[in-house]
Amino acid sequence: MSPVSRSARTSPAKRPSHAPQRVRIIAGKWRRLHLHVRDSQGLRPTPDRVRETLFNWLNHQFDTHWSTRRVLDLFAGSGALGFEAASRGASAVVMVDDAAAVVTELREAKERLGASDVAIRRADALSELRELARRSERFDLIFLDPPFNQGWIERLLAPAVELLVPGGLAYVESEKPLSATECEAFGLEVLREDKAGQVFYHLLRKTIPAGEEGR
Repeated sequence: MSPVSRSARTSPAKRPSHAPQRVRIIAGKWRRLHLHVRDSQGLRPTPDRVRETLFNWLNHQFDTHWSTRRVLDLFAGSGALGFEAASRGASAVVMVDDAAAVVTELREAKERLGASDVAIRRADALSELRELARRSERFDLIFLDPPFNQGWIERLLAPAVELLVPGGLAYVESEKPLSATECEAFGLEVLREDKAGQVFYHLLRKTIPAGEEGR
């Protein structure tokens, strides 16, 4: 099975027959600890090598400084990305999923790890984005890997970008590549992109308005 999103939910016909039961935290204070993966339809954790590539990209952008970074993990799934960010020292991580069984597993993982800087919320992604905007919350990094072929990226990118600080980063997984022109329409630039099997993944940055660089 080619590497795909930890939370991209597909139809039963496309569901892998041997989904991993645990995923490993790669680095940080919980390095080598494992997260349990609930046997939920279409829940497919991002493989270690894809996450390792992503976090190498992020370390380069953050200069390995995570302690001031606020992270939003939509469609959190197994929690592999959100807990990885927390393990590396992110100051706050908000993890969102609308599946009750998944949220239960995430809360149990939070308790096992003693992850006091992680907040877990059961909510629809769009509703949660609206609520976060209402509260004027802002994030340095947003993980966005929704179910494929349902138009989520088009619906989520605009409200997600509103929650990013200037120069903030968005990691997006999708069933097709995102063009530079598409991203520019949302006020984003493509920093890095790659492909794993049939999944395209991208690191995007919110454009800093002219005259505000270096502030």
